Amino acid sequence: MHDIEPHFQWRDKYRSDQDSRNPFYGRVYSEFGYENKVYNYLLHPQWDAFGSETLYLKVIFVDYDTRYTIIQFIGEWNDALHNDIMHLKREVIDELLAAGIRYFILDAENVLNFHADEDDYYEEWYNDVADAEGWVIVLNTLEHVADEMRQSRLDNYLHFGGLFNSINWRPQKPERVFAAMEGLLAAETKRVD
Repeated sequence: MHDIEPHFQWRDKYRSDQDSRNPFYGRVYSEFGYENKVYNYLLHPQWDAFGSETLYLKVIFVDYDTRYTIIQFIGEWNDALHNDIMHLKREVIDELLAAGIRYFILDAENVLNFHADEDDYYEEWYNDVADAEGWVIVLNTLEHVADEMRQSRLDNYLHFGGLFNSINWRPQKPERVFAAMEGLLAAETKRVD
């Protein structure tokens, strides 16, 4: 896992460590010192810790005018043991919400497992964005991760699986990714109706 880097092709457009409205503003990253790990597996030093013992992230893009962010995750999302959603909501999401972000695109292709617990923080997040006609989309979930999320009824709060899987977003510009998500969301809504 140490050689899996966060997406870096947009670094000329955005860097979380240089964004004063981002929770990771001012962070200094080592290119050689590996200290974050998931269990016994070291992670590339560009991933950000936010209080979870097994889940890390990277805010790879924020557009404050259009009010969206794209965040990558790696590791195990464990609400049951580590209350990862609480740490994520309080340490990262609440700060982005306070800065005006209402649309969240989460890439979960490197989330290897998901263990659910209560859905309170997901419901709170949903209410935070729904009041502003926003949304939370989780891209590229592994099938067993999506199954666990579905069984926990997180599809009441998040959009994931189906149309939102197998999305090759990396070659695109961030604004195209956002536009594509809006289009997929409209298609999903039309399909449900």
